[in-house]
Amino acid sequence: MSRSAGGGSSNMARPYTLTEGRTRPIVDLPLEAAIETLDDTVRPEWTPGDVRVDIVAMCHERPSVAEIAAQLGLPLGVARVLVGDLVAGTQLRVHATLGGSSAAERRGLIERTLSGLRAL
Repeated sequence: MSRSAGGGSSNMARPYTLTEGRTRPIVDLPLEAAIETLDDTVRPEWTPGDVRVDIVAMCHERPSVAEIAAQLGLPLGVARVLVGDLVAGTQLRVHATLGGSSAAERRGLIERTLSGLRAL
């Protein structure tokens, strides 16, 4: 899936054009971190087909960064940069990783992350 962060599909665009060549997110984003949409923020005027719209929509289910990449068919580095931008822009929130959760929550998160990574 080739998508443009600026909007519209772009079959010839390389994945890192979505991130303007950036390879590192501007916030710390572990691959297993659960990401959640913040419903009370104002969304920028993104064009239809913009991959950021898909990311924000997905995050109502609190997927991990790896799941986002796998489900949208994005390289993991691209997904991390885009999610980082959305966290910095206050559209998304990063939830704590495995440290403060129950054994069942950790197991579920690890299973979902492994599933997402296998899909890559």
